[in-house]
Amino acid sequence: MVYINTRSLNRVTGFEEPIPVCSSQDPNLNYKPIIGILSHPGDGASGRLTNDSSSTYIAASYVKFAEAGGARVIPLIYNEPEELLFQKLELVNGVIFTGGWAKKYEYFDIVKKIFNKALERNDAGEHFPVYGICLGFELMSIIISQNRDILERFDAEDNASSLQFVENVNIQGTLFQSFPQELLKKISTDCLVMQKHKYGITPENFRGNPALSSFFEIITTCVDENSKTYVSTVKAKKYPITGFQWHPEKNAFEWGSSAIPHSEDAIQVTLHAASYLVSEARMSKNKPDCKKVLSNLIYNYKPTYCGYAGRGYDEVYIFTQPRSRF
Repeated sequence: MVYINTRSLNRVTGFEEPIPVCSSQDPNLNYKPIIGILSHPGDGASGRLTNDSSSTYIAASYVKFAEAGGARVIPLIYNEPEELLFQKLELVNGVIFTGGWAKKYEYFDIVKKIFNKALERNDAGEHFPVYGICLGFELMSIIISQNRDILERFDAEDNASSLQFVENVNIQGTLFQSFPQELLKKISTDCLVMQKHKYGITPENFRGNPALSSFFEIITTCVDENSKTYVSTVKAKKYPITGFQWHPEKNAFEWGSSAIPHSEDAIQVTLHAASYLVSEARMSKNKPDCKKVLSNLIYNYKPTYCGYAGRGYDEVYIFTQPRSRF
């Protein structure tokens, strides 16, 4: 074991003994941000965990992702009474729309209502970030374009890839702004992000849609298994909204696929993406009643381990009935 004699070191360097300084917190920031994560239909395991047709789930990796950035999580259970759902939405400082398969009916309608509420809160002066990951990005694209046929088929269902930055793109104000230069370089040459989707949008069709091109700026693209290019990261021009056609949460928190990258660089990608989301949520000045927050946190639920099959999610939170106290 090696010990450092700081007094001797200070004599050698000529510096005085350091005096710890506890900097005061910025009063303009919220240091207890809450992220709302919308649940998805099913149990996350194709019915292997429950046969309750009303069950919904959140993969635990999304919860850990938000927590890794320094936030707590409140689950937004999509099929609970709408009044209750939107009461919970008032408790959070940002939202994640997760990956999955559901694009129709009640689920789409709820995503649309929450997305529009996020726009309203931002327009009213609150800084309210949204992350749309995989399905979440696809649904935002449908909502903004008002075109249910905007998505195209791609072959990127289970592979890692690099991200290609759009030429002359400005990454300031995006999740990549705090990436070290070496990591930015590696993310464009090494397979550091996980792809698991069947749909996407080509850059040509994205730019050719007036609604999408005026709302979002394309930051990165990717190439699928058939060398077909799709939009992979976007940032809203006016709002703190980011869309991913890749999975920033999987590198550190999912193990079911051998394709998921787990290198130190890949983990750093996850952590930087999580940190950016939460840094945006800290700008929200919404500080709701503490008791209401505590009653609705994800800590009130237990995750279910479902990784025995070696595929899919490792853990999920399953919701079969509302659990809230207001």
